[in-house]
Amino acid sequence: MCTGVRFADAAGNLYFGRNLDWCESYGEGVVITPRGASIPTQFLGSLSPEHACVGMGIVVGGVPCYFDCANEAGLAIAGLNFPGYAQFAEAPEKGAVNVAAYEFPLWVAASFSTVAEVRKALKDVVIVAKAPSEGYGVAQLHWLVGDGKESIVIECQADGMHVYDDGLDVLTNQPPFPWHTENVRNYMHIETAHPEPVAWTRDTLRAFGSGAGMIGFPGGYDPASRFVRAAFLNAHYPAEEGEAANVTRLFRTLEGASMCKGGAQMADGRFEYTMFSDGYSAATKTYYWCTYDEPARQSVCMDDYDLNGTELIRVAAWRRSSTGVPR
Repeated sequence: MCTGVRFADAAGNLYFGRNLDWCESYGEGVVITPRGASIPTQFLGSLSPEHACVGMGIVVGGVPCYFDCANEAGLAIAGLNFPGYAQFAEAPEKGAVNVAAYEFPLWVAASFSTVAEVRKALKDVVIVAKAPSEGYGVAQLHWLVGDGKESIVIECQADGMHVYDDGLDVLTNQPPFPWHTENVRNYMHIETAHPEPVAWTRDTLRAFGSGAGMIGFPGGYDPASRFVRAAFLNAHYPAEEGEAANVTRLFRTLEGASMCKGGAQMADGRFEYTMFSDGYSAATKTYYWCTYDEPARQSVCMDDYDLNGTELIRVAAWRRSSTGVPR
């Protein structure tokens, strides 16, 4: 599963984050890709980043396979699970810009500064169903891309690539994005304001307490419920000033759509839960994260590292799989 959120502060600085909901680690950690790195790709030769990037992911064969990442220019991208709907090209297409699915987040963040640039470039892009190496599958994903002004959703299906303007600035999982934007209309009656007393026949009805305007607000862990919660909270959270308050806003909004163990049981008996939450502040080029077992937020500022270097920088210890062996 997963939930992504984007907003900007009064100065137009991007705040972008996501929950990653699953049941086991893949050995992920926080990685910086500096501008001087030369990243091998499946179809584009070596990728030389125009922008340094930071994000959460794994490294396979010298390639940072980002679950989500952001760049120093203030552009961010997150991949969220999209099973049953995602379908990528089986092979590269002649004359197109062919990008392997696992390379896509890095390609976006390393190459562009704004959502507008990404939207324009996608007209020539084919995302190919290629795994990073033997033993890995092709993750069925769709992507949320945001900057300080806007966000888009990118979905590849059997009928091709779809790029949607995301006026709600959130994303969860299946069904496709247009379904979610229709479903949100079922909750237009939800209000933050305290309901006024109303007269029924000879009686006056008064709300029990604060939050009464949110009766009917969906509380499930399913993608549709989480989408509505994230969209509502993101739209109604009071404007904040300063880094600390806006980072708190980001993580509290994500917390409103998070999953705890014991709620969403999968077919094999394991529980899906929010393994980690992370986020990026373009104002300070700082990447934040916390885990299910360690909820205290950690952070890394890109400016504390040599962004002109040639080697990938692992700035946080790799999580380990359930077997205790890095994966």
